[in-house]
Amino acid sequence: MLTRKQRDLLEFIHKRVQRDGVPPSFDEMKEALDLRSKSGIHRLITALEERGFIRRLAHRARAIEIVKMPEAMESGGFAPRVIEGDRVDPPRGAMPVSAASAMELPVMGRIAAGTPIEAISEISSHVAVPQQMLSSGRSHYALEVRGDSMIEAGINDGDIVVIEEGRTADNGDIVVALVEGQEATLKRYRRKGGMIALEAANPAYETRVLREDQVTVQGKLVGLIRTY
Repeated sequence: MLTRKQRDLLEFIHKRVQRDGVPPSFDEMKEALDLRSKSGIHRLITALEERGFIRRLAHRARAIEIVKMPEAMESGGFAPRVIEGDRVDPPRGAMPVSAASAMELPVMGRIAAGTPIEAISEISSHVAVPQQMLSSGRSHYALEVRGDSMIEAGINDGDIVVIEEGRTADNGDIVVALVEGQEATLKRYRRKGGMIALEAANPAYETRVLREDQVTVQGKLVGLIRTY
């Protein structure tokens, strides 16, 4: 699972290799993704290589081999672009939630409730979520919280947050926000004119104010699960 920019670059490389038999140049990649510098392309290429989607071949110019494509890109399925994380197991002795009253959601990994971290996503586990937390007919996913920037909103490090997928939010909603296609964070959303404020719920963290085109809402908080 990849960020939007990573997916766009991988798809562009794939199409060019299919068409021309060779990958595009870094200048062509930069132009296709509308980036200001090739350093951004280097970061994306490195991220794709680390995730196992491409392989760079030594001592050959423009030598990029595509190893695999994301399943969601091939099938058009839902693929939230969030943070990789660890398995979250229920506490010892916890009573199971009945299948009739719960739905299993993928835990897509960790989301930073603090300084935004690189947006990666892979399903690390599943969690049973009460049906009453979920909106009928909408897609949902779960994330493990890392950090304490939302602690005054009752969201602690290690909590599991339930997110309703969506690209819009109202002022005051707590959202998963993707910043410049590279970083994801859990913050309170405020819009004023063409600017977006991502507010922490901890006075130790500053509010980030960004242009509208720098922020993509990935979903909003609809529930929280805490284990002890």
